[in-house]
Amino acid sequence: MTTGKRSDALPEIPTIGDFVPGYEASAWFGVGAPRDTPAEIIDVLNKEINAGLVHPILKARFSDLGGSAFSSSPAEFGTFIADETEKWAKVVKFAGMKPE
Repeated sequence: MTTGKRSDALPEIPTIGDFVPGYEASAWFGVGAPRDTPAEIIDVLNKEINAGLVHPILKARFSDLGGSAFSSSPAEFGTFIADETEKWAKVVKFAGMKPE
């Protein structure tokens, strides 16, 4: 497991972070909107998406696929994206990767 915490589907399987402190790599998906989308629309979308993410059927489906859902505010999601970008930029730089 490369995620930061053990999987709910496979709790007995340790994460790489259990052996390599600080290691975490995972895929994530999110919903975005154009920059000039009115705040009222963003608020409605955020509220409804977050409500869907806690629905038992959707939670069970994510779990069946080995994943989990997390909800956040638009500001928290923006911070998450910035943090992920910074983390992976360091990896790209350290590895000397170049776009082809």
